[in-house]
Amino acid sequence: MDDVPTDKLVKAYIKMRDKRKEMSAQFKLEDEAIEEQMDAVEAMLLEVCKASGAESIKTAFGTVIRGVKTNYWTSDWDSMYEFIKENNNPELLERRVSQGNMKEFLQNNPDKMPKGMNVMSKYSVTVRRA
Repeated sequence: MDDVPTDKLVKAYIKMRDKRKEMSAQFKLEDEAIEEQMDAVEAMLLEVCKASGAESIKTAFGTVIRGVKTNYWTSDWDSMYEFIKENNNPELLERRVSQGNMKEFLQNNPDKMPKGMNVMSKYSVTVRRA
């Protein structure tokens, strides 16, 4: 690769990136269509379970299991944080570090690295179209 001119590498990179973007867009369209069809079939299967009063139905092709999925979210994060503090229940949040916030915190407080914090940095390139 050392003897390949940089402009050719950039041209190849942009061509591959464009192809991936095109393929991704096409996949997304096809996937959305299939997802809509699956949603319609799922609604019919839920209706079959409801009509028969069954929590599960076994067929030659697979088993349908009816269950309840519940999602929780907040529209008031300040109140949510206060609630978590008041109830001493940090487990109500998922365990992941906000990358941007942690980066900013450590830049402003380089001497305050949290115990157990792992950091990995690596070089990368960004290729912009001319």
